[in-house]
Amino acid sequence: MKIEAIWQAHIQQRVFRELVEAFSRPGEIRDLAGDIDGAPALRAVLATLMDAEVTLADPHGQIAATDWPLLQTSPASPEKSRYVVADGRRAPDFQPMLGTLESPEYGATVLLQVDRVGEGDTALALSGPGIDGRRTLCLAGLHPDWLARRADWTSGFPLGVDLLLCDARRLAALPRTTQVHMTEKGVV
Repeated sequence: MKIEAIWQAHIQQRVFRELVEAFSRPGEIRDLAGDIDGAPALRAVLATLMDAEVTLADPHGQIAATDWPLLQTSPASPEKSRYVVADGRRAPDFQPMLGTLESPEYGATVLLQVDRVGEGDTALALSGPGIDGRRTLCLAGLHPDWLARRADWTSGFPLGVDLLLCDARRLAALPRTTQVHMTEKGVV
């Protein structure tokens, strides 16, 4: 029986390293294609991060039923999950955990499936920790309401959520410390 690459420890270590790099350098595009053997980036991230100790919500049905047993995580509502998987093309229709002042680390990580990371009509000007000056991130398939909701969710820093944007093979992170502004494509 052949085990799919994303479920193998050495591949999960590579994906984890890419996640660390993505969150350390917000908006920088990380390409997982060389490591995930054709699997979707979001699925590889879930295979890497999920275990029996965390909760996961899938309000938009992004996760295949056959993957749930392999993830070994507990399903929960978006309001009570450490991780939430959502369709970036749809407007956000839930309130994720934002953490508390005593434990801001309990803010959720929202994993958004978008059409394309690094190209598209949505251009974001990013600044903040991990970014030298400004960085532009272009996206396709991101409903504009996500940016407004993210601004609300991160307005009470250190409370908030971290976003991870994934397409078929690439990802980019927007930690809660990153300032995000819409811009005309190519103009910062």
